[in-house]
Amino acid sequence: MSIWNRVLFSFSKKTDNRMKRFELPLPAETSDADETLTFAHILHQFEDCIDVFHRNIPSLGIDILYITHLIDHTQFSREVIEPLTNGQTDDISDILDQSNFSLERDAKEVVKGILSGQAAVFHEDKAYLVFVYGPEFRAVEQSETETVITGPHDSFTESAGTNLSLVRRRVKSSHLKVLKFEVGEVTKTLVFVLYIKDIVNMELVNEFVRRIEGIEIDAVYDGNMFSQYIDDFPNSLFPQFLITERPDTAVSKLVAGRILAIVDGSPAVVSAPTAFFDFFASADDYYQRWSIGTATRLLRFIAFVITITFTAFYVSVTTYHYEMIPEALILTLRESRSKVPFPPVYEAMLMEVTIELLREAGARLPTKVGQTIGIVGGIVIGQAAVQAGLTSNILIIAVASSAISSFVIPSYVMSASIRLIRFGLILLAGIWGNFGLMLGIAAIVIHLSGLTSLGTSYITPVAPAKWGDWKDVFLRGPFATLMRRPDQNRTANSKRNKMRK
Repeated sequence: MSIWNRVLFSFSKKTDNRMKRFELPLPAETSDADETLTFAHILHQFEDCIDVFHRNIPSLGIDILYITHLIDHTQFSREVIEPLTNGQTDDISDILDQSNFSLERDAKEVVKGILSGQAAVFHEDKAYLVFVYGPEFRAVEQSETETVITGPHDSFTESAGTNLSLVRRRVKSSHLKVLKFEVGEVTKTLVFVLYIKDIVNMELVNEFVRRIEGIEIDAVYDGNMFSQYIDDFPNSLFPQFLITERPDTAVSKLVAGRILAIVDGSPAVVSAPTAFFDFFASADDYYQRWSIGTATRLLRFIAFVITITFTAFYVSVTTYHYEMIPEALILTLRESRSKVPFPPVYEAMLMEVTIELLREAGARLPTKVGQTIGIVGGIVIGQAAVQAGLTSNILIIAVASSAISSFVIPSYVMSASIRLIRFGLILLAGIWGNFGLMLGIAAIVIHLSGLTSLGTSYITPVAPAKWGDWKDVFLRGPFATLMRRPDQNRTANSKRNKMRK
């Protein structure tokens, strides 16, 4: 049975015949009769592929196929063209027997090799593959999503090979293991799994590999997309795997006993397992004095509380609980709201949606224009809304404080999830006041308590309580005290002195 038939059969079996699948006629070249490894068959596979280049050397009876955009032309000329053109007819067999020419007997492997950036050399009904992969890549630059003031400024790129080199440069150990997988029936995206032997919990590695092998999808383009296919709870708002573009952060996770997944074509590297509090740590915390790092980390947790509750608390107090407002402030608030025709919940939702529109516009527009829109647009719209009587001055302060606090959280994915939660809390506060706000917070805590990351607790070290890990969660203790790996992925040998970041 051919590969196409096997894919269609497995798909129809899984749907239990509950829906009909529109099937295009199978291409003639995929039949079993045509799987013979010949140059004509391989050339037919790449019919209508204008980027596949055919080079012929008639005097030697040699044909060469390669994708011109995927190879290093200098290496191709040095290792393939020059040896073949300079050799005699009697020397061709000796040249093709060299180590850089790999004899291949499977037609599918030859096609796969060409698609992977290798050159296929055909001679006397035999096919050889030569590794000359060398497409253009983006240079290693500074990360724009995880900027730091001090510390390394390099970041991962879209090349898996470059990303592996950035990790290997920092971890010079033979215990660093790398596994390779293919994900995507169409794209055949390479995914590299990294872990440090004798540090990582191998049960977690086996579970991670099992989930990768269970992915059934046509295409995977990015690490963020890949992580959603292996989530424990794919419908949760909260990300269950940490995504980073910084090599130093990724290496610190490896040393702490975590697993990395590098997706070819993506600068986003996945770290597993992950706890909720990992999203509030930044590489900057470890490159500054521990006291400064501790203060900054505590500030992030305060910002988290502000961003999800401040606007909701305003709605709750101004709707149901005027007695909670200080007497000196109540007159100012009453005067500010006297011209507003909407209930506080509508007023708050209007301004929150406006802020999100400005944020999205600033992110999508070119950098210089986006900055202008974010600053000028926010000032102009806010002032105009107050003068028009659509909102109050105090609400503008509450919404702006919530928006600024969301920017303090280092992880963009977690920040986006928190912003969405804020809308739900505003609605609950508008319906039931403080009771609704507390109900929403309780629901968030219960939901977080039920989440897992690769089968481990998502809110460790709070539950289960591991007091020894707190000094690198809510605090950033001195390095002398950070000599143990987190309990989330600890193994029997983890009591050895290993510093984690």
